[in-house]
Amino acid sequence: MRPMTEAEARDFLAHGTRTGKLATVRADGRPHVAPIWFVLDGGDLVFTTWHESVKARNLDRERRAALSVDLESPPFAFVVVEGPVTISEDPGELLHFATRIGSRYMGTERAAEFGRRNAVDGEWLIRLGMTKLTGADDVSG
Repeated sequence: MRPMTEAEARDFLAHGTRTGKLATVRADGRPHVAPIWFVLDGGDLVFTTWHESVKARNLDRERRAALSVDLESPPFAFVVVEGPVTISEDPGELLHFATRIGSRYMGTERAAEFGRRNAVDGEWLIRLGMTKLTGADDVSG
């Protein structure tokens, strides 16, 4: 196993269509994990969520989270992100990032459709500040 540099961890997060597994804490202290689609923007990992979802309620109450992304085939690799979150309902920002996320996961031909579908009242834009990045490559090596 080889530790990743910060630049390698960022490249790993931005590569392809890997799904993140977002970890939050429920009001009663139980953990909650949910898959998310995301993009990077500077020092933030950005995703959207419906304001009434479990993860949204958890993030609104406890403004921090962790996320794991992994390569599920040999030689195996992973990155874990930890940090504070901010929540925005700005329509322009929401449309911009929902479209970017759509482009990454649905392809450029469906990006605008995905952006419009997800940039609606009630959808939140979440920024997870990547204050701690831990990654490893060649886990099975």
